[in-house]
Amino acid sequence: MRCTILKTKRFLLLLILAVLLAAAGCAAPGGPRGTQDTLSPSVPAEGLLKVHFIDVGQADCILAQLPGGENMLVDAGNNDDGEKVVSYLREAGVNKIDFLVGTHPHEDHIGGLDTVINNFEIGKVYLPRVNHNTKTYRDLLAAIKARGLKVTTAAAGVEMFSSAGVDAAMLAPVNTGYEELNDYSAVIKLTYKNVSFLLAGDAEETSEKEMLKAGFDVRADVLKVGHHGSRTSTSPAFLRAVAPRYAVISAGKDNDYGHPHQETLQRLEKANVKVFRTDRDGTLIFSTNGDKIATGDGSSLSQFSFLSTRRIILGKTGFIREWPPNHLNC
Repeated sequence: MRCTILKTKRFLLLLILAVLLAAAGCAAPGGPRGTQDTLSPSVPAEGLLKVHFIDVGQADCILAQLPGGENMLVDAGNNDDGEKVVSYLREAGVNKIDFLVGTHPHEDHIGGLDTVINNFEIGKVYLPRVNHNTKTYRDLLAAIKARGLKVTTAAAGVEMFSSAGVDAAMLAPVNTGYEELNDYSAVIKLTYKNVSFLLAGDAEETSEKEMLKAGFDVRADVLKVGHHGSRTSTSPAFLRAVAPRYAVISAGKDNDYGHPHQETLQRLEKANVKVFRTDRDGTLIFSTNGDKIATGDGSSLSQFSFLSTRRIILGKTGFIREWPPNHLNC
């Protein structure tokens, strides 16, 4: 009887909170920014790590804004995406890119990097050591040289930084001499307290096997799925090792490759991973205080401190999208 009363009280309290949140969301001029049509990200609140998966169509572009004010940019879409990425970064309050990564020399990853380099102060630059001779790659190298920047080789074991409680390390490429350019992809693990992101670039099964064989800790709460959700990445063994709660797939709407492939989506579904897609959801922003994860600018994290032992994710308006179904158990 006592447990039933407690359940009822908790249910009523949570119901009231949900109604108040809904009312606040309806009254506000707009929800947390993070869609393709509303590219107006805000500077991260103090103590938050914000990771933006920017919608650049059938390409990749990721911005990580650290709690200490530093910025990391991983890839910048195709050649035609450079100006769009620059505009997004400026709206995000970015003045300097402290860490810039070109995961591998394919155009849909490095195409806009030369434009970014020409428009921002740049700190460290990371590229994998690979022979490549496309105009896109030459343009990137020319921009790096013109700005007097030095390139640090992107490779497994590189400790990128430890700043304001955030650590970034590269888990791949483990080797050299790959047949597939995708397997040169820099794979980055970004960790803030109890929350981790694994950014897999276009790494395919060969690279995934090498990371597992090397004994790297690939576990992460959020997985940026490799190679736009292609069936050649996110192998069952790798997915089991990562064990993500959430996955992000960067792909273009109605793209010619059929990304994401059904095989990949089925693997993720079987593993009970919640999937977000830029082709369907537009630009996605994840905010974390190192304990809980939310979409949007993270302003509603503190409102759910009573769920501190279980992470949640909020909808674009701040409404509760999902929560533990057994939270009222005594």
